[in-house]
Amino acid sequence: MKKILLFCFLAGYSLSQAQSELVFVYFNDKPNKATFYANPLSELTQKSLNRRTSLGIPLNDQDAPIEPSFIQNLQNLGFTIIDSSKWLNGVALTANQAQVNLIKAQSFVQSVESFAKNSSLVLKTETVNKWKSFEHAQKNLTVFNYGSGLDQIDQINLKPLHLAGFTGTGVTIAVIDTGFPTVNTGSAFSRLWTNNSIKGGYDFVTKTTNIYDTTLNAHGTVVLGAIGGYIQNTFVGSAPDSDFYLYRSENAAAEVPEEELYWIEAAEEADRKGVDLITTSLGYSTFDDPKYSYTYANMNGTTSFIARGSQIAVSKGIFVLVAAGNSGAQTWHYITTPADNAQVFTIGSVDSAGISSTFSSFGPNSSGAVKPDASARGTASTTVNNNITTTVSGTSIATPIAAGGVACLIQAFPSMNRNTMRTQLRQTASLFPNHTDQMGYGILNFGSLYNSVLNTSELVKREKISIFPNPVQSILNIATEGEVLSLEVYDNLGRLVLKSKNQKSINVQDFSHGTYYLKIQVKDRVYYEKFLKD
Repeated sequence: MKKILLFCFLAGYSLSQAQSELVFVYFNDKPNKATFYANPLSELTQKSLNRRTSLGIPLNDQDAPIEPSFIQNLQNLGFTIIDSSKWLNGVALTANQAQVNLIKAQSFVQSVESFAKNSSLVLKTETVNKWKSFEHAQKNLTVFNYGSGLDQIDQINLKPLHLAGFTGTGVTIAVIDTGFPTVNTGSAFSRLWTNNSIKGGYDFVTKTTNIYDTTLNAHGTVVLGAIGGYIQNTFVGSAPDSDFYLYRSENAAAEVPEEELYWIEAAEEADRKGVDLITTSLGYSTFDDPKYSYTYANMNGTTSFIARGSQIAVSKGIFVLVAAGNSGAQTWHYITTPADNAQVFTIGSVDSAGISSTFSSFGPNSSGAVKPDASARGTASTTVNNNITTTVSGTSIATPIAAGGVACLIQAFPSMNRNTMRTQLRQTASLFPNHTDQMGYGILNFGSLYNSVLNTSELVKREKISIFPNPVQSILNIATEGEVLSLEVYDNLGRLVLKSKNQKSINVQDFSHGTYYLKIQVKDRVYYEKFLKD
């Protein structure tokens, strides 16, 4: 009945409404910001403030809440507020030209910007199945420990951090996606609940907490699974001990520009909660209404609302990872937004042989910034869904695999400048200093970055350690001036196979051929070295 009444009411205004568009109204100030600065805990959690303090990032006006009277004034003028953003300091609503003129005349309004790319307003395509490359082929696996996740962990050389005890503990990740059905009931996620690692969540599409609704698309579930999923003796995610906030910003059944603002709202809430990292396997180029669709020229990192929002998130000290997109084999073969933003860390996809996946989208962004930044396994990767493992393909899965590695790095080096961390991740990737438009600087190498940081410390310079011979057939020696307190050897599945104390050599003659990891404990430091048994 309401729809009929609404149609009748609007019939007399068909000409002006035909020209209505989704717009964003920017406010010119935050009159309540002084109150916020006096009590920042009114808007941000202590964890959020601690992150800023640790990284030397000061509070600014973006952190202050929107002035509620500005919103009320627009509502008094008859406008329905669709959504808002404190970072952008404004609201989204639908308006025609006469209404835009009225809005611009308000003293508290700075400007109005349309979401449409070829706006008919005077202001200062066919729907693509965006999940096509994210195909599920479920199967049960019973391999010990890392199980079927071993290859994707080893390809980015993440195991040295896990062996060092860096599995994401104390690091908080926000996953922004389509929803998370079965995460609250599936046994593959029971370890997260047992450890109180699911800290909260929200559905910014429906404005409810129903993020586990089984009618929602499971894309977000399998993305989370690649990081935090765990099935004993079968699968281990890339950062299984991280904490998580789960946010839905995407309606998989439609592609509308409001989803960009939902994402920004989720990122703002993530910042308020004090998250360290945002991972998102979403991207936008084509909308159901073509007037909002982007061109490649728009993929410059600053045109879209979501790209600007993601850059603000980075400026708050949040490490933001974004999937490059799955359009590599399509007419539109470029990255999508917000993967085009220069400050986010964009992830491309490779297969098990380290070759770019056919579907992985191409960079650079239209301003020439190298995109993607680097790559991880995205072809036939393993994750979990509900109670079992599942094989998926897409940059959607490469991104959370990489995000888990970043969480482990943040645990290992919590005060490292995030821009420095991004730079070093590029510089330790497999192709650096070269790059390709589909792989970026190459496959990530977390172990290499971890060791390079350790090797620059003064303590390591004083206690330089080396192992020889490598490869080894029988006796492996540890060369160091200091005392070796203990040695532990782990196989390629992460199993402890040998342990000794107060020795500088070990006999590996009876070991099977293959790769092993050596944990060396000295007085004030633990070292990790990889060796090959001939």
